[in-house]
Amino acid sequence: MNNDYFEKVTKLEEMKISEDYIIGWQTGYQQAPKLEEQRLSDAYEAGYEDGENKTIDSAEKFKK
Repeated sequence: MNNDYFEKVTKLEEMKISEDYIIGWQTGYQQAPKLEEQRLSDAYEAGYEDGENKTIDSAEKFKK
């Protein structure tokens, strides 16, 4: 991965963002398949979308 990936993951952890969002973000950033439907959450879905777009715009909504 590149520095952008690691910098954003570190920032998300420092912001105390939910694990579901972070896992979704990492999965979306890497363009990996989503989790099984029954395991999806709003935080995961938002993280996945932000990861695909390489942003963390929705992160504040998913603080722990």
